[in-house]
Amino acid sequence: MSGAVAARGRIDKRQAILDAAFTVFAREGYAQAGVDVIAAEAGVAKATVYSHFRDKENLLRQAIAASADQALAANLAAVDQLTDRGDDLRATLESVGLHLLQCYCDDMSWALRRLLSAEINQFPDLLDIVHTHTADRVTEALADRLARLTVTGRLRTPDPLLAAEQFIALLSGPIDKRARLGTRRVPTTELRAVAQAAVHTFLQAFGSTGSS
Repeated sequence: MSGAVAARGRIDKRQAILDAAFTVFAREGYAQAGVDVIAAEAGVAKATVYSHFRDKENLLRQAIAASADQALAANLAAVDQLTDRGDDLRATLESVGLHLLQCYCDDMSWALRRLLSAEINQFPDLLDIVHTHTADRVTEALADRLARLTVTGRLRTPDPLLAAEQFIALLSGPIDKRARLGTRRVPTTELRAVAQAAVHTFLQAFGSTGSS
């Protein structure tokens, strides 16, 4: 076996373990999740899990970081729609809002938040991991786009980071109640209505003349 093939196999095994660990931790909780169950779900030997991750506590942190990284890509793709080109800023913001809500409401995202809620007292650093890997980076990316729109005169955001935080809050606040912590699937029509309402309020606060 070549070195490249061996390295690829090791990477694939690592990812399989991370995926399985997240699934098992989310389903059973940290205390009840057995490394043997995670290994079986990943299709590897129990010893392989330990060789990659050392212990269950480290595996929990790594699994949460990996799931946060996966969420980051989808969220950044949503934010990337927001450019200083195009005439209809309201429609663009509504599209960004809808796609951010779809990311927020996918099954992995809800599972991650429920897992954090269950384990945060025992492992308070888990929240820092999620913020560092996903939440802060999405907010910063959105703030950067809002700042560019402010420079071109299409928005008025003296503090783009604060504006980004408030836009995200306008989206996520109503959805937490509607989705009942992910136990109710919110239809696209309802997500779109939430996005439209969020954008309307956002533009009342930060829109330039003609954008609201």
